Amino acid sequence: MKQEKAVVVFSGGQDSTTCLFWAKERFSEVEAVTFDYGQRHRLEIECAKEIAKELGVKHHILDMSLLSQLAPNALTRNDISVADGENGELPSTFVPGRNLLFMSFAGVLASQVGAKHIVTGVCETDFSGYPDCRDIFIKSLNVTLNLSMDETFVIETPLMWLNKTETWGLADELGALDFVRERTLTCYNGVIADGCGHCASCKLRQKGLETYLSTQKELSNG
Repeated sequence: MKQEKAVVVFSGGQDSTTCLFWAKERFSEVEAVTFDYGQRHRLEIECAKEIAKELGVKHHILDMSLLSQLAPNALTRNDISVADGENGELPSTFVPGRNLLFMSFAGVLASQVGAKHIVTGVCETDFSGYPDCRDIFIKSLNVTLNLSMDETFVIETPLMWLNKTETWGLADELGALDFVRERTLTCYNGVIADGCGHCASCKLRQKGLETYLSTQKELSNG
């Protein structure tokens, strides 16, 4: 794989930034693609731009604003509050069709730039109930993309079976823990780095980090 090229679906958040470092270690050439879908926090796109520039990665930003028109949700609308799903319902942060569209367009881009690998940070272990983060969806889409364009793409999901603690561990293995902690935006309230500390995304991220750091401390104390 070291001689091959990859496109990373990149939001500037913890997971996709970890995936970007992962891809840079494995492929000879890496490009990143960020989707502008009218997300509430424009700072997310700015973070992605700055990270890609610092890491020397060619960065594409594609207009997907139609998504916010089709599927109103808490990530694109200020008048919809961020809330966890109740009674089996999906969280208000779920954007119907987002990963389906993002991965499809990433496939088109990959075809144009000669990349055979598409890297995404979706995760079934900590997926908040999002159906388009499941392994079965990614495997199905991989087949569909290949058939639709007569290509042999491989969708890479390095975080699929990792919890947040293990994701921090991977970032540390890649020498990127401090970078990911200080430079990424995961917070639903648009606060860079450790975030607001109150939203579901921040709590999940912080709990994983604290668990990882405490485990490392215990190991070092032997």
